[in-house]
Amino acid sequence: MSIRFSVIIPLYNKEAEIEGTIRSVLAQTVTPLEIVVVDDGSTDRSAEKVRAIDSPIVRLITQSNAGECAARNRGIAESQGEYIALLDADDSWEPQFLAEIASLIEEFPGCGLYATGFNIVRNEGRFPGLSPERRGIVADFFRESMTRYVATASSSVVPSEIFRKEGGFPDGMRMGGDQFMWIKIARHWPVCFSPRRLANYNVAASNRSPGLYRTEDTPYSFRDLCEPGRFWQNEFIARVELGRALIISAKGGTEEAREIEQFHRHNRYSRRTWIKLRILNRLPASWRWPLLRLYNLIAWKVARKGL
Repeated sequence: MSIRFSVIIPLYNKEAEIEGTIRSVLAQTVTPLEIVVVDDGSTDRSAEKVRAIDSPIVRLITQSNAGECAARNRGIAESQGEYIALLDADDSWEPQFLAEIASLIEEFPGCGLYATGFNIVRNEGRFPGLSPERRGIVADFFRESMTRYVATASSSVVPSEIFRKEGGFPDGMRMGGDQFMWIKIARHWPVCFSPRRLANYNVAASNRSPGLYRTEDTPYSFRDLCEPGRFWQNEFIARVELGRALIISAKGGTEEAREIEQFHRHNRYSRRTWIKLRILNRLPASWRWPLLRLYNLIAWKVARKGL
């Protein structure tokens, strides 16, 4: 079975990382049909780095800055493959990533999303991401995702027909656009997972999106995805929205953060995050970002001891 993969890489000011990202795709044991890089109005030398790579399967598309979701959608619209492999411009794959995805597709056809485990790359080294341990179709994506990362933006592959049926990523959403897409898919399609850690999520990279928060300008809302009687789906949405709201509050978006706090006040499984958000929303705005960063640093050190 020959699977045609299109790799979509949204790019914005990642000149220090983009070459390594593309090289990790070129090193795959299964060669993709194409690597579509969408430069979303970069102001550094990112596009030059892409042009310097001598490969017939690398294609660069440039556009005015419209956000990561819009860049992904542009790349998907111009791709030719049957499966869309997503990769952020500062992340990378191990050489067997596409081969493992191809194996999942052959063994478990008809899924709406295929994903693998991942590593977290920090300045101190590389650490395993918290993912499920079982290979195959995930029994309940939403319930499993409450405590594990089933899908991330750089470890996921989606059949192109799913994007045609479900629509693309939410234009204008600056945080959580990938999770918004996973929710749309998992409501209607099975999700398949491999615990092999074949993607590398680089939190040490420059220009990470939470540090660049700006007010979102999008008609899409996670709350619109809530459905009566879908308990775990709604709990997962609450988990995602509350996590986003912490960044929004820390960057000064008090009104929006309080709306999210109020909407999800009855959630059952993200109470700690809800309480943290409630406290953060009531602190002076200038205190929030330093305190949130300190909290996250301490939480990471505590979690690392258990690795």
